[in-house]
Amino acid sequence: METIIEEGNLKERIRRAQEGNKKVVKVVEELKRAGIKMLKDEEWEIEDRLVMKKGRIYVPEGEFRREIIQLHHNTPVGEHGGR
Repeated sequence: METIIEEGNLKERIRRAQEGNKKVVKVVEELKRAGIKMLKDEEWEIEDRLVMKKGRIYVPEGEFRREIIQLHHNTPVGEHGGR
């Protein structure tokens, strides 16, 4: 069974996952408290309501992260084929 996730839906699911993650909540609170968009030499930032780490969307550890990794690695393009 193949699951297809639309980009907009994926971003919204990531936002919800970030909102429930203590590490992300702490980063966002520090950014807001400091009144800046970037923290620690651009390692953390907020872009389009998504928390980014080193220029990439941060997906908190857990089942959702595993799901995203599995979706991207178990494709002909990823060349893993489920292995």
